[in-house]
Amino acid sequence: MMNDYNQNFNRDPQPPKKERSPYLTKKMGAILAALCILASGSAGFAGGVLMKSSSGVQADSASSSASSESVSSSDSASSSGTASTVGHSSLTVSSGSSTDGNLTVSQIAAQTANSVVEITTESTTYDMYMRQTVSEGAGSGVILTSDGYIVTNNHVIEGAEKITVTLKDGTSYPGKLVGTDSQGDIAVVKIEATGLQPAVIGDSSTLQVGDMAVAIGNPLGQLGGTVTDGIISALDRQIDLDGKTMTLLQTNAAINPGNSGGGLFNGKGELIGVVVAKSSGSGIEGLGFAIPINTAKDLIDQIMEYGYVKGRIDLGFTTVDVTNAQIAMMYRLPSTGVYIDEVTEGSNAAAVGFHAGDRILSFNGEEIASGDDLTKAIQNCKVGDTVEIIIVRNGQKYSGELTLEESKPAAAN
Repeated sequence: MMNDYNQNFNRDPQPPKKERSPYLTKKMGAILAALCILASGSAGFAGGVLMKSSSGVQADSASSSASSESVSSSDSASSSGTASTVGHSSLTVSSGSSTDGNLTVSQIAAQTANSVVEITTESTTYDMYMRQTVSEGAGSGVILTSDGYIVTNNHVIEGAEKITVTLKDGTSYPGKLVGTDSQGDIAVVKIEATGLQPAVIGDSSTLQVGDMAVAIGNPLGQLGGTVTDGIISALDRQIDLDGKTMTLLQTNAAINPGNSGGGLFNGKGELIGVVVAKSSGSGIEGLGFAIPINTAKDLIDQIMEYGYVKGRIDLGFTTVDVTNAQIAMMYRLPSTGVYIDEVTEGSNAAAVGFHAGDRILSFNGEEIASGDDLTKAIQNCKVGDTVEIIIVRNGQKYSGELTLEESKPAAAN
């Protein structure tokens, strides 16, 4: 039967540019996403970014061409070690040993506080009645270079139409997005400023369980420069965040919504991680997570050089994850599942014949029941792979073979 479906599928005319389902629009996609988040369980891992709209406050579930400027040890008053550039990196890594004596928490705070910034965002969202509102988000960031390059999390700025960066002294600047990587949850923002104090980049590969850890960020979106301390509780934790499996540092330093994108520093005041999430749920405390700086640095370097991270997959279409049967009925969808929302003109997906409104049943042999399933299936593939995708359209199954393309921002094409 699938052979017949395949023949019919491949004969379908190519969809027009950004063909959209009559029921799945951008407005509706945003509504469905919000409703699915509200319907999710109370325990899990949440990004530490705070989202606020006119209807209240909620925790979010979940970054131009760049000239490179080295970060020198003199910029951050590191007390030990010399600075050396690793590879072709635009960032400078301290060569001091992790076994050197630690500073006090107050010394670390004094040394690093000017390198951590507050980030606020504005984006347009829609409520379940399709009323437009402006939502505000808040997170943190860490200064990378003295001329204004800043790292944060992708989920802090994702979908933002306006980004504002506020320094420790209260000065605010409009932020320009340099590039993002959703898979690694890293983004780079640029502000037009000079003479900033960049963080000294540490070496996360030298960390040991029990090492000192200090988190600095903007919890609750209102308490910029907050310092909490603890230890490295575990290394190489495999954590699922929004369907992505990430290898993270675990710390018991207090992490809260708004800390996302902030710095995790070692006992010498060197940046060893970018705060990404905390475990959420009743009675759960002392479980915070950060992207190891050695992992983040490779992504940062590529974003600053190319505006994106090479080797990431672009399916050629966007999707909406419908997890609630009542929501599916409300919008005349036949069932819950992962639906194609928009197909990009000229993409391989358009050439194969995928349409907006198709529900994805399987991807490369993996059953797809949720957006997390699709994300995990994609993680097992690479650019250039050809995968079979089975969809259902108007009650009929179809299959098509899609060659995966590299994801690039429009400016890089």
